[in-house]
Amino acid sequence: MRKVLFIFSGLSDGDVEWLATAGQRVHVEPGTVLIPLGSRVENLYFVLDGQLRIRAKSGDSLAVLESGEIIGEMSLVDPAPTAVSVEVASDATLLRIPDDVVRNKLATDPAFAARFYRALCVFMADRLRQSTQRFGYGAATDDQNAKDELNEELLDNVHLAGARFDRMIKRLAG
Repeated sequence: MRKVLFIFSGLSDGDVEWLATAGQRVHVEPGTVLIPLGSRVENLYFVLDGQLRIRAKSGDSLAVLESGEIIGEMSLVDPAPTAVSVEVASDATLLRIPDDVVRNKLATDPAFAARFYRALCVFMADRLRQSTQRFGYGAATDDQNAKDELNEELLDNVHLAGARFDRMIKRLAG
């Protein structure tokens, strides 16, 4: 659930409420290709329940995403075609928000944009750091648990982020 913690810890309660209101709760069947390889992503997705599988061009499984993960965030920054595909591994419930809706909010609400882009940058910096270490470069420590540690600022807000995500799930379910 790390992705949602990065994003929601940088947003306000009102921002998270806007995301829940702007999106549509959708159920997706196993085997569905949510995002084909080489496509342009036109939605931001929050995984509320279920599992999604990330596949490389070769078809190899790279990761399994579960509740609290976000898909399509990179396309808000760079709408280039995808380098991976995303398929539904088990029944999944997602919050789907069209990119044009998010882009309009970013363009018309500078405070939201500042919070959202900062949260996205913190998340992407963490992803880059993990990828770099996975390839054997720049490992800061031999501690096997270090990869799961959160920075101090994020840790201060992690309880808020988790509570925001839980409230969003309950709101969308009810």
